Amino acid sequence: MKEKILRSTYEGKLQVGDIELTVAVLEDGNRVIKSGAIFQAFGRRNRGRSEAEAALRVANRPSFIDAKNVQPLISPELEALLVPVAYEEKDGKEAEGYSALILPQLCKVYLDARAQNILYERQMSLARASEILLVGLSNIGIIALIDEATGYQYDRERYELQKILKAYISEALLPWQRQFPNVYYKEIFRLNGWDFSVSEITRRRPGVVGTWTNQFVYEQLPKDVLKTLKEKTPKNEAGKYKAKLHQSLTEDVGHPGLQSQISSVVALMQISENWDAFKAHFERLRSHRAGQLSLNMPNTLPPAPAPPRPKNEFDASLKGLLDIPPPPKPERRKKPKPPKDDEADSDTAAELVPA
Repeated sequence: MKEKILRSTYEGKLQVGDIELTVAVLEDGNRVIKSGAIFQAFGRRNRGRSEAEAALRVANRPSFIDAKNVQPLISPELEALLVPVAYEEKDGKEAEGYSALILPQLCKVYLDARAQNILYERQMSLARASEILLVGLSNIGIIALIDEATGYQYDRERYELQKILKAYISEALLPWQRQFPNVYYKEIFRLNGWDFSVSEITRRRPGVVGTWTNQFVYEQLPKDVLKTLKEKTPKNEAGKYKAKLHQSLTEDVGHPGLQSQISSVVALMQISENWDAFKAHFERLRSHRAGQLSLNMPNTLPPAPAPPRPKNEFDASLKGLLDIPPPPKPERRKKPKPPKDDEADSDTAAELVPA
């Protein structure tokens, strides 16, 4: 049975100087340059070799890189890109191409070979072609240019978002498993001056905890994940969720992403003296990165004064990772009263079932 090949979803012509490259974006998102275009770009023909030519070339290599004298300059990255990609064009015809990333790598080989004086005179045209091709091209630039040439740039953001949501959101509701550890809630209660022991006995938590969980955990996941979770999770007649939001996350991507964010938030809580201090730490970190909260950000922050001696090894490593100066001392405020249960408006407000 013939193996199914990928189809091209976007096709176009990429003009580089006087050279026109036939390019495409495949259905899996890979960008390719049609084989014939690469041969043309380097002034080569994909043809058989005479006996004399064969002695100077490596068998089973495309003719644009088969000369024996340049083989030592082929990097492992280029070696991996020399495998042709079979695909089906929009008109149904079968075609063959190479990853778009191959082009700058090929140019580098011939320019390095010229710099080392190992090119034959008849190969000097390959180095000149490489100079032309490298103008405006790079490993990232070639991707952007192909997206523009094919029109893929207009659908790219939507397509990438769909891929992210597909990775995060499960098609079926998964069985309940505890995702938020007790330490998460214990730290929230400590920072707000609430009695955690009462909550543990009654298994009831203030409804605002759910709002905070959305704000500091779910909203820090990729764009539209929280929105999709809310749309997907079923509700009862009263409008209350019948399942937890995290039951709609995938086990291989969604749950690990959620756990990573929870761990980051717990780490910030544990170095905070009160709720205002935690929010200050959170906003400080978020302001240094557009997107998710992460502990891998200490080098972007100004140096902090020496922290007090930590209580254990975990605290020591955590304080080393989070180089954050203490926020201004907040004004003394009255001990807040826990909101009523009916104020819960999110997933974690309903997290009342024993583990």
